[in-house]
Amino acid sequence: MQATVTAKEMAAMDNFAIRELHIPGIVLMENAGTGIVKTARSILKHLKGKDIHIYCGPGNNGGDGFVAARHLLNNEAIADIFVLSPREKISGDALINLNILEKTGHKISFIDKLSETKTPDLVIDAMLGTGVKGPLRGLYADCVNYINSLNCPVLAVDIPTGVHADTGEVDGPAIKASFTATMALPKQGLLFSPGREHTGQLIVIDIGMPPQVVRVKKPDVWRLEEKDIIPLLPDRAPDAHKNKCGTVAVIAGSTGFTGAAALTSEAVLRSGAGLCYLCIPESLNSIIETKLTEVITWPIKDDADGILQLAPKTDLLKNIQSQDSVAIGPGIGQHPKTAEFIFTLLRESENPAVLDADGLNICADNIQTVKEYKGEMILTPHPGELSRLTGRPVKEIMTNRIGIIQKYSKAWGKILVLKGGPSLIGLPDGRVFINSTGNAGMATAGSGDVLTGVIAGLLAQGLSAQEAALAGVYLHGLAGDLAKIKFGEQGMIAGDILKLLPKAFKKLSRSWNG
Repeated sequence: MQATVTAKEMAAMDNFAIRELHIPGIVLMENAGTGIVKTARSILKHLKGKDIHIYCGPGNNGGDGFVAARHLLNNEAIADIFVLSPREKISGDALINLNILEKTGHKISFIDKLSETKTPDLVIDAMLGTGVKGPLRGLYADCVNYINSLNCPVLAVDIPTGVHADTGEVDGPAIKASFTATMALPKQGLLFSPGREHTGQLIVIDIGMPPQVVRVKKPDVWRLEEKDIIPLLPDRAPDAHKNKCGTVAVIAGSTGFTGAAALTSEAVLRSGAGLCYLCIPESLNSIIETKLTEVITWPIKDDADGILQLAPKTDLLKNIQSQDSVAIGPGIGQHPKTAEFIFTLLRESENPAVLDADGLNICADNIQTVKEYKGEMILTPHPGELSRLTGRPVKEIMTNRIGIIQKYSKAWGKILVLKGGPSLIGLPDGRVFINSTGNAGMATAGSGDVLTGVIAGLLAQGLSAQEAALAGVYLHGLAGDLAKIKFGEQGMIAGDILKLLPKAFKKLSRSWNG
């Protein structure tokens, strides 16, 4: 699990290291510059004779570039340095390194307008880093557009110039990097679209920041990694039978949406649960039994209208409550009869639960029922559903996803999974986890239904709500990545993700077993 930071948090960590631990800032800058050179060498294979252009701004990002330039020259690279600022505006550690570079006799170009040059072997972007505020204009915009037009790899220092370090927003021209060497910890803007599409391959540079700096500053946003998920995978005993492997009740489906019910139910079984019971309107039962072979159906008497409702004088609620977990919402619609059923279930049950899709929409006007649910609960909204739940505009959610998910997972006391690129998992204690798997091909109908089934299946196998949310989101994204390899992003459908879930589990199990 890797801590991620905002620009402000990283600055606070730098200040703590310098002022409290007495690590000179120039040492951190030196380490950053040597890390950039190491990355450049890995890109180009060797440095001798390579033509490298370095674009530097007036701040510490430019200072990192000056250090990198010095070491590139020491390694016999041909380094051309372009500084997008008058010399008098450069100060501090950046100025010290500029002076060192100048004293070697190397020519440095201070530019106030763009001059096109021959295409180099590599461009290093050390212009602004985390210092971007608003859209780029003038010389910076011209240089960014020019660099993006070159047919050569681009290495961004810390964060591509033009990308907002906290949100990943791009308000104007922004470097389209092939690689980004970020210092000490990933900046959150590198992980969110559109910033992550400008990042290229992300490399984290060790600048000598002691581990206690991270511990003292207590970051609360973390990036999920494979090593975090492997230990969470449920074991299956040699003498296991289906009733011991977890049983799940799925409340899903209505006329026109039997596919959602089928995808969720199959995902429950593909995640390793032993039994899945699907509650479905009786008039749709024959359709479902044609679609599904391994799922047991609980047909609920309806008025031949395909509307899910709680039939009187049945043991349905007791049967649902006796299962190890319950998935509620995919494709159920929002008919008043369905809403009455869902509210009754939420008031009277305490199974570990996943609430999704129309289950969320039904609760949008009565969030108190969610807050008062007695069992563990995971809510899995996409931005539109979270907007209906919170009353916040989608645009506000998309530009402040971490802040919104922190606020409402705390306020509601429930785990929130905000689906998207990437998906986020928010815990009631304020921690947020950024998923590192998944791709744009997963933006397809039914993908969220598969996720609901995976999480519910993991809950049924004994994982806590936190563990099931983290592992479920990661595995779902990994299956999507495997589907991308096999089918590509354009042609991928939710069923492809479903089919590749076993391969995703197998891949992690193989890593676990060495």
